[in-house]
Amino acid sequence: MANYLEFEKPLAEIESKAEELRAMARANEEMDIEEEAKALDKKAADLLKDLYKDLTPWRKCQVARHPDRPHCKDYIEALFTEYTPLAGDRNFADDHAVMGGLGRLGDTPVMVIGLEKGFDTKTRIERNFGMARPEGYRKAIRLMELADKFGLPIITLVDTPGAYPGKGAEERGQSEAIARSTEKCLQVKVPLISVIIGEGGSGGAVALATANRLLMLEHSVYSVISPEGCASILWKDAEKMREAAEALRLTAQDLNQLGVVDVIVKEPAGGAQRDRSAAIEGVGKALKATLKELSKKKPNALVKDRRQKFLSIGSKGLAA
Repeated sequence: MANYLEFEKPLAEIESKAEELRAMARANEEMDIEEEAKALDKKAADLLKDLYKDLTPWRKCQVARHPDRPHCKDYIEALFTEYTPLAGDRNFADDHAVMGGLGRLGDTPVMVIGLEKGFDTKTRIERNFGMARPEGYRKAIRLMELADKFGLPIITLVDTPGAYPGKGAEERGQSEAIARSTEKCLQVKVPLISVIIGEGGSGGAVALATANRLLMLEHSVYSVISPEGCASILWKDAEKMREAAEALRLTAQDLNQLGVVDVIVKEPAGGAQRDRSAAIEGVGKALKATLKELSKKKPNALVKDRRQKFLSIGSKGLAA
């Protein structure tokens, strides 16, 4: 059963009516309702196009968090062949919020690292809702060092509300682990490409997204804090999340204008959750094109390119 967002309720009514008609026809073969059902399908398609034509920042947040969006695991399974998972930080534990391993993107061997939210109650608890602990970032550092040693490009898939803020995580050095992961991103001498596939929240996302090229899906978001958290701090009222989402400039379009995001990957009509395979295919094509571009750069040039990218962030689009 499809999950509908709050602003998609009118669409849900039309699509459910079309499905009801088809269910009635299946139960009674003498009924001919296909023409009426097709008219409802067209009405739903037009409404879907209209709803997604100009989404507000808050609605983009809702779409980015949609439970049916493809997650890190889906991208890895669909895009990377010969995937061999690697586990553990060689110190404390294996953090299941962070996935990583060796694989091939087309014919190119790569190291892929990602943040996985889970898709049902059991897996969301197992993956800690995509919120990594220190051992997760230390695992990412270990895999980046391994990729650097063997000259493998690094691809990171980011989808997290932020790093886990629990007591145990703080006791084990959460801030230091995030900082070290960000530092390692800046140091590696291989191409590093990051994709925001859903939510990119705070330092927990930056720790894996400090890349030569940052790609974002059309309806994904990337921000220093969630709109709810921002509203709670600035207005002492989490219900002002819509105003906060506007002020944060967290959409792919705003961030591209500011020079934070390099490539916006178009999503299928109605978002990635409506056609998961098409969304994943679009990311795959963008990754291959970006990897081809970066493969021409020498190791020291890649480090310089990455450093310059982050030094220049915010220098364009400020007048907008």
